Amino acid sequence: MTVRRQISLPEELCASAEQQFGGRFGGLESFLEFVLRELVRNDAEALDKAEQAVLEKRLRDLGYL
Repeated sequence: MTVRRQISLPEELCASAEQQFGGRFGGLESFLEFVLRELVRNDAEALDKAEQAVLEKRLRDLGYL
């Protein structure tokens, strides 16, 4: 079971997001969960690319690339 947390957001922001995206996602909570998961995933991908660049530089410096 996933533990849930409550957060507090401005009413006008929530109403606007619900109006624009609520129908496609089944509600504001589903929309926000999707957005947060995408942001976290994109940060992980960026970190992987940065790590890959460091490894490639090390290998190049050692003459392997």
